[in-house]
Amino acid sequence: MIGLKRGTVKLRNHEKEWEIEAQRTIYHLQKILGAVARDIQHVGSTAILTIKAKPIIDIAVAVDNFNDVLALEEELRNDGFYYCPNANIKDQLLFACGSFYDGTGDLQTHFIHVVLADSVEWINYINFRDYLNKMPTVAKAYENLKTSLAAATPVDKGRERYLKGKHDFIVYTLRKALVNYY
Repeated sequence: MIGLKRGTVKLRNHEKEWEIEAQRTIYHLQKILGAVARDIQHVGSTAILTIKAKPIIDIAVAVDNFNDVLALEEELRNDGFYYCPNANIKDQLLFACGSFYDGTGDLQTHFIHVVLADSVEWINYINFRDYLNKMPTVAKAYENLKTSLAAATPVDKGRERYLKGKHDFIVYTLRKALVNYY
């Protein structure tokens, strides 16, 4: 199952469908973005093979210039990728998919994080995913934290409390992942 009602926090056991959907999404993004995208990767908890996750696919796109992506906004929207200019996420553009964004329902299915190639944000997305896939005990600790937060905040407009609850763990783990990378 892909998608989650906006404002809810529910975790699901890992599903092979997530990787298939991520690869399908990457293919569509590559067709639209072409050479504008230097790399496109499946990231986030659905890319961590051993843990539960919200069934929302996160994709990171590395680009040299945000304006090149914004020039393709209409084409992206026509393929179901809706730009979220008010997302307030530092140093990235956010696009999202799902019936919530096209106005036909309340599901969020994908978040597309466009970041500058070789930026800290890009490195963090890749390192966090790779580190948790290599370190099952750390991945399990992350899953336990997420499960606890989801139980405490099953309804969380914008998932702010859920995200804030994960922040310190993510920052600490990113430091360890960066050391491991080098």
